[in-house]
Amino acid sequence: MNGKRRLLPGTCKMNCITQVAVLKGYFNEKLKGEPRKAGFMQKVRYVKDHHKLKATVLSYILVSLAGLATDIYLPSMPAMATSLHVSDQQVQLTLSSFLISYGISQFFVGSLLDTYGRYVLSMISLVLFSTTSFLIAASENIDFIVLLRVVQGINIGFIAVAKRAFFVDVYEGDKRKYYVSIITIVWSVAPIVAPFLGGYLEHFFSWRANFYFLGIYSGLIFICEIFYSGETLNAFSKFKIKNVLSSYNILLTTPAFLTGMGMAGVSFGIVMIYGLSGAFILEHRMGYSPVAAGYAALVLGIAWMCGGFLAKGNIHKPLFKKTFIASFVQVIIVILMIAEAFFVTNIYTLVAFAGIIHFMGGFNFTNYFTRNLTMFPNMAGLAAGVTSGGNYIITSLLTYTIALAIQAQNQKELGLSYAIAVAIIILIVVVFQKRKGT
Repeated sequence: MNGKRRLLPGTCKMNCITQVAVLKGYFNEKLKGEPRKAGFMQKVRYVKDHHKLKATVLSYILVSLAGLATDIYLPSMPAMATSLHVSDQQVQLTLSSFLISYGISQFFVGSLLDTYGRYVLSMISLVLFSTTSFLIAASENIDFIVLLRVVQGINIGFIAVAKRAFFVDVYEGDKRKYYVSIITIVWSVAPIVAPFLGGYLEHFFSWRANFYFLGIYSGLIFICEIFYSGETLNAFSKFKIKNVLSSYNILLTTPAFLTGMGMAGVSFGIVMIYGLSGAFILEHRMGYSPVAAGYAALVLGIAWMCGGFLAKGNIHKPLFKKTFIASFVQVIIVILMIAEAFFVTNIYTLVAFAGIIHFMGGFNFTNYFTRNLTMFPNMAGLAAGVTSGGNYIITSLLTYTIALAIQAQNQKELGLSYAIAVAIIILIVVVFQKRKGT
C-alpha cells in the first residue's frame, strides 16, 4: 500500500522487545569483566587476576584476625584486672562480650555481604576495628572497654565472613575444598602466636600494648587491602527479607548443618575454657609470669593446629568414626587430668593434659567446620556466617557459664570444666546418630 508495509497489531511491540533483548545481550557481553553497580556502591572494583595470590594471603591473614583479637591479651587479663581495679569476672566479660557480639553479628552479615558485596563492608569494618583498638588502649573504664569489645566483635564478624566467602567465590571444586580446609589451620596460627606475643608485650610494656598492636596491625592490613584486594562476589542478590528467611530456614532445618555448628562451637569452647581460666590459674595460683602463661598458650595453640592438620589428612574418612575416637581420647585424658591433680600439679602437668584435649578439639572442629562451609556453595556468605556465628554464640555462652559455675582455680577444676564440654560433645553425636537411624 503506497510502497509501505503494514504491520500486524502487536508486531511493533514484539520488535521492540526483540531489539531490547539483543541490546541487553550485547551490553552484557561488552560489560563482562567491567565494574558493575551493586547496591549503594557506584562501582565495584574486582580482584585483579595477577593479584589473586596476594588477595588470598590477605584473606587468610584477616580470617586469623578474630583469633588474634581474642587471644592476644589472655596473659594480660590478671594485670588488666589489677590495673583497672576490677574483678576477674569483669575482665573475663570483655572476652565473652566480644565472642557473643561476634557470633550474633554473623547471623545477619552473611546476607548483607551477599547483597552489597564483600569488599567495601569489610574495609569499613577494618577501619572501625583499628580505631576501637586504640580507644581501648587509652581507656580507664571497664564498662567502656566492654562496649568497645562488642563493637569489635561486630567488625570482626563482617571481616571474617567476607574473607571466608572469598575462597568460595574465587575457587571451585577440589581447589575450593582445599583452600577452605586450610582456613581452620591458618586461623589456628593466631591462638598460637597471639598469647605468646601478648605475654611479652605485657612483660615489657603493659596490657595496653596489646591493643595498640591490634590497632597498628589492622591499619597496615587495611593499606595492603587497598592495593591488592577487591570484590569477589559476581552475582549480587537483592535484599529481600522473605528470601533471607527462606535461606535461614534451609540452613537451620538441616540436621547435619546444626550438628556441625554445635560440634564446632563446643570444640572451640574447649579452647576458650582454658582461655578464661588458664592465665589466672598459672599467674595467680601457681605464681608463674605472663611470659610463662604465654608459652603455655603457645603449646596449646600448636596442639590445636596439629589436630587441624590431622583432620585435613583424614578428610575423606567416615566422620562418625573419627569423632568417636577423638571424643574417647578426650574422656580418658580428662579422667587422668582430674585424678593426677590429687598428687602433683604444675605448669607441665596442666599443659600436657590440656594439650591432648586441645589437639582432639582441633581435630573435631576442623572436621565439622569444613563440612558446614562447603555444604551450601550457593549460599556461601550466609552459610559461613551462620556456621561461625552459631559456633561463637555456643562457645561464649558455654564457656562463660562454666567459668561462673566452677570458677576454676586449679588443675582439678579445669579438668571438671573440660569434662562438661566433652560430655556435651558426646551427647550431640549420640543424638545425631540416633536421628539418622530413625
